[in-house]
Amino acid sequence: MNLLTGPLKQAGAFFAMALDVLRALPKRPFQTKEFIQQCWFIASVTIVPTALVSIPFGAVIALQLGTLTRQLGAQSFTGAASVLAVVREASPIVTALLIAGAGGSAICADLGSRKIREELDAMEVLGISPIQRLVVPRVLAAMLVAVLLNGLVSVVGVAGGYFFNVVIQGGTPGAYLASFTALAQLADLWTSEIKALLFGAVAALVASYKGLTAGGGPKGVGDAVNQSVVITFMFLFVINFVVSAIYFQVVPQKV
Repeated sequence: MNLLTGPLKQAGAFFAMALDVLRALPKRPFQTKEFIQQCWFIASVTIVPTALVSIPFGAVIALQLGTLTRQLGAQSFTGAASVLAVVREASPIVTALLIAGAGGSAICADLGSRKIREELDAMEVLGISPIQRLVVPRVLAAMLVAVLLNGLVSVVGVAGGYFFNVVIQGGTPGAYLASFTALAQLADLWTSEIKALLFGAVAALVASYKGLTAGGGPKGVGDAVNQSVVITFMFLFVINFVVSAIYFQVVPQKV
């Protein structure tokens, strides 16, 4: 019975914390300094890995699509298909993986170490809400950085795809660039940014929850970090599927 009620209790506690974060968003004073520091910290640990990971993502997509379109006799649509794949799917996924793996693990480790040192209990004794003081700035910072990183991944991924398609596969630069708008549309970019926004929020919320509930000393903090990354990845793929399904039902596609 405990095997069933344990996960349900944790899920309920997580969603309760998420509601507490939502309720604390409009409260004042807003922790501007903490928000800026967290934005800088998350960006500093994710920008370089994100750029490096997005290059092979764009290259693999361009190489695969270049070969496929050549076999089908539709090589002029390589750029359109590459941009569509990178912007709509690859970019938010890469952003989510890096935000969860680098930024989320750092958030969880920071809050978990504060928890085992009883700093959070001391804040509550002083009448300071850890949710408003620590969690809200981190969630907003992760959301902002995720949106910005998504744009970076889109640019670097498309540029990498262009390089590999034109230089390695001998594609036509003009055809690659001219076909950008053949399949992709502005709604694809907005959907990608919405995915990144949701991914950043979920990664920060899961990391904060596992950090706030960590126990058992340093080993417990390490376990919480590992669990937060795995749980976030599971959430991300579910959210990606749901948002993509809604997008295809709402937005008319180019034909």
